[in-house]
Amino acid sequence: MSNDRDFPAEAGISNKITRRDALMAGTAVAASRLATPVGLSGVLAGLAGVQPAAAQPALPNIVYVVADDMGWGDAGFNGSDIKTPNLDKLAEGGARFDQFYALPMCTPTRAALMTGRYPLRYGLQTGVIPAAGTYGLPVDEYLLPQVLKDAGYKTAMVGKWHLGHAKPEFWPRQRGFDYFYGALVGEIDHFKHSSHGVKDWYRNNKPLSETGFDNTLFGNEAVRVVERHEGKSPLFLYLAFTAPHTPFQAPQEYLDRLKGIADENRRKYAAMISVMDDGVGKVVAALEKKGMRDNTIVVFHSDNGGVKDSLFAGDSKVGGALPADNGPYRDGKGTLYEGGTRVAAFANWPGKIKPGVVDGMVHVTDMYPTLAAVAEAKLEKNKPLDGMNVWNALSEGKPSPRAEVVYNVDPLAGAVRKGDWKLVWKASLPPKAELFNLADDKSETHDLAAANPDRMKELQGRIVELAGEMAPPQLLMEAVRLTFFAPPVTADPSTLLSLGD
Repeated sequence: MSNDRDFPAEAGISNKITRRDALMAGTAVAASRLATPVGLSGVLAGLAGVQPAAAQPALPNIVYVVADDMGWGDAGFNGSDIKTPNLDKLAEGGARFDQFYALPMCTPTRAALMTGRYPLRYGLQTGVIPAAGTYGLPVDEYLLPQVLKDAGYKTAMVGKWHLGHAKPEFWPRQRGFDYFYGALVGEIDHFKHSSHGVKDWYRNNKPLSETGFDNTLFGNEAVRVVERHEGKSPLFLYLAFTAPHTPFQAPQEYLDRLKGIADENRRKYAAMISVMDDGVGKVVAALEKKGMRDNTIVVFHSDNGGVKDSLFAGDSKVGGALPADNGPYRDGKGTLYEGGTRVAAFANWPGKIKPGVVDGMVHVTDMYPTLAAVAEAKLEKNKPLDGMNVWNALSEGKPSPRAEVVYNVDPLAGAVRKGDWKLVWKASLPPKAELFNLADDKSETHDLAAANPDRMKELQGRIVELAGEMAPPQLLMEAVRLTFFAPPVTADPSTLLSLGD
């Protein structure tokens, strides 16, 4: 049974301390005073207001940070002109992923992270869950927070969910998180906290009314989760920002800092990333103050590449040029090219993760078994995983064990990579199949399909094999329901009286 006292009191969760707790705490303090002299350094630390390091659990804390629609080239550690000093420091001291793959869009990536399985296996491979969608991540999937909770972790989520909102059984608190603060749908107004005029802002299972820029609130709430956490249990904090997803909005103070960026969309986009970077910095500072930093893994990546086509920009109307930069990679969000799927990413754990660049491919599904292994969690209740344990690649600098990446497979298209060879296959009419060698052509400019028929046959065969294992896309099933089984929409009869026969 979870101990909700680890999380903020304003969540409506009891912070009551029992008589037994008080007696145990008093006994521990007395024992520590007898066993260890305070010393001058302890006195000075107390005067300075620095918290003494709490006893840390044997298992590491995990802070998992996801950006929303951030371009590969928009991280400072990948050479961006957008300043991300807090992310850069973590990347420099950790393992940077040069070939980290997500899915092309929001919902599939988040589902892959939570399940360790390709979204094609449970029908979330096509598009995203729309605001009017009634479906979600199937409840028979055993999610990462559930696995970690079984291993003794306290679990908290702050930010964007986007894995089902129409039914409470899809919500974070019912999927393994002890605490939730944030939004359920895919896109909200960052200041109004609403989607299509409907408020989408929650603490746990209750609607919440607050003012402020959402990403600032997310960073501040994540800090409070750390501050209230008790050291006897390890913490899993999933921090999912909505930056820099449309609509492009940011606090004025951040826009004022970036007056040198002439393009308005790029300035707002950069300001959103700066808010997120500051939030990550505050969380790291809170971990340090709490004495938790050296025993905490911090993982960061975007959920997909930056938007290059307005078709994938979201619900908000976007005027002007799209501001994302995916570096040398082709295209962006919503596509199976590298720009849509290869994302900025790193993992940092002082003294445990080897600084440098990870050798080889890593897929977002790999984080499930990797974190489960580090947490000494048992993989007994989950379904068969597509992810691989890449801990040795992070901790020792060994090559990643992954030889294949499945970008995605749905009824319209598929893409797969084996070694350096990648096939992008648009199967809908008019069909198009392109073959690239990423070792020589990471920008995917030279189609080698005609010159390599055997390679084409091999990779197309793999996509067909995966298609045979595929569950029907829930988005398409929803479209069928709305098209053929929803009641008709008719005009208000009162308006017909004025029209006559």
